[in-house]
Amino acid sequence: MGKDVGVIVGLDIGTTKICAIVAENDTEGHLRVIGIGSAPSKGLRKGVVVDIESTVESVRKAVETAEEMTNIEIESVFSGIAGGHIKGFNSRGTIPIAGDAGEVTEEDIKRVIDSAKAVSIPMDRELIHVIPQAFIVDGHDGVRDPRGMSGVRLESEVHVITGAIASAQNIIKSINRAGIEVEDIVLQPLASSLAVLTEDEKKNGVVLIDIGGGTTDVVVYVDGAIRYTNVLAVGGDHISNDIAIALKIPVGKAEEIKKKYGHAHTQMVLPNEKFVVPGIVGRGANEMHKKYLAEIIQLRMEELFSVIKQEIKKTEYNEYIGSGVVITGGSALVRGTQDVAKKIFNVPVRIGKPHNVAGLMEIMDSPIYSTGVGLALYGAQYRRENDMGKFRGRNIFGKITERMRDWVTEYF
Repeated sequence: MGKDVGVIVGLDIGTTKICAIVAENDTEGHLRVIGIGSAPSKGLRKGVVVDIESTVESVRKAVETAEEMTNIEIESVFSGIAGGHIKGFNSRGTIPIAGDAGEVTEEDIKRVIDSAKAVSIPMDRELIHVIPQAFIVDGHDGVRDPRGMSGVRLESEVHVITGAIASAQNIIKSINRAGIEVEDIVLQPLASSLAVLTEDEKKNGVVLIDIGGGTTDVVVYVDGAIRYTNVLAVGGDHISNDIAIALKIPVGKAEEIKKKYGHAHTQMVLPNEKFVVPGIVGRGANEMHKKYLAEIIQLRMEELFSVIKQEIKKTEYNEYIGSGVVITGGSALVRGTQDVAKKIFNVPVRIGKPHNVAGLMEIMDSPIYSTGVGLALYGAQYRRENDMGKFRGRNIFGKITERMRDWVTEYF
C-alpha cells in the first residue's frame, strides 16, 4: 500500500454511519472520487461523540475499507462537525481604510473581518468559521471583493459559526487515536452545500436541508453567500424510533422497514398495499398496511419541515429563496420526502445529489454521500489556497484552537 500526497479524503462523522470519501484531482484539475469506505457509527449521539473508543473503532474501519478499495494509505482527512451545539449568527465590522491613497488592501480586509468577529463568545465555545458575505465601501453595499477600491471607510458583513470546544476536541481526538491526522474541521452543511448546490441557486436564494441520522442541518444562501445556519437535533433516526414504537419492533428492524416500504406522503400509497412486519421472540410475523407506515413517517417529516420553515421565517431571508429548497442526506431517500417538503414550504423542491465531482457512479447518484463529497471538495479548495499562499489561518488542535480563532473562509 502506497502513500499519495495528492489524495484528498473527506470524513463524514455521522450519528448513523462514518464514511470516508477518497478523491484526487484528474489531469484537468477536476476532483474525481476513487474510493469509499463506510462503517456503522457506534459512538455518536445527535452528531456529538459520546463514546470515544467506539468512535475510534468506527473511524478506523471506515478508513481501512477505503484504503483496501484504493490501495492507498490514508494519513489525513478533512472532517465534518455538526450537532445541536453548533450556533450561527451574522455580524458586522467597520474600520478606516489604511492603504495608500485610500485603496483597500488585503490587510484592510483582514482587519475589518477581525472587527466583525470581535464578539463576545462563552468560554466553552470557539469560532469554527467566519464566512464573509459582502463588504461596504463608503456606504456602497453588496461589494464582493473590495481589494483595490478607493474609499475612507470599509465595512464587512460576515456569518459567524461557533461550536462547543469539547465537541470539536472529541472529534479530533477520535480521529487522531485511529492513527489519522485532521487537516481541517468543517461544518457539515457547509460541506454538503459545496457538493449539491449550484452557483445560480446560491445567488437566487436557496435553503439546503441535510437530514442525517441524528441531526438535520440547515443552510440558507442569499446573493451567493451564507446568511443562516442551524443544526436541529432531530434526524432520520427519530423516524425509525417512531416506527419501532408504533409497530412494537426493534429499532434496527424499523430502519429496514423504513428504507424498504416507507413513504412520506400518504396520498401516494394505495389503501390495500401491505407489508410483512417480521416476528420477534414470542410473537410471529404479521401484515401491516403501508398507509399506516406512511402516516407515521409523514407526521415526523411534516413536523421537521414546519420547524425549519418557522425558524427561517424569523429571519429576514424568508422572502429571498427564489431557488426553493434542496434536500439531501440519507433521509432524502425516503419516498415522498420531496412532496411533503413542497407542501410545507410551497416552493420548488429537489433532492440534492453530489454533482461537482466525477468518479464512482454510486457516489454521484446518492444524497447519502453529499457531506463526504463536499468535505473532499472543501479539501481541494483548502489545498489550492495553501499552495497559492492565500490561506490566512493555521491548523489543528493545538493548532486547531488557533485555527478556529483566526480562520477566514475565502469565497472571493
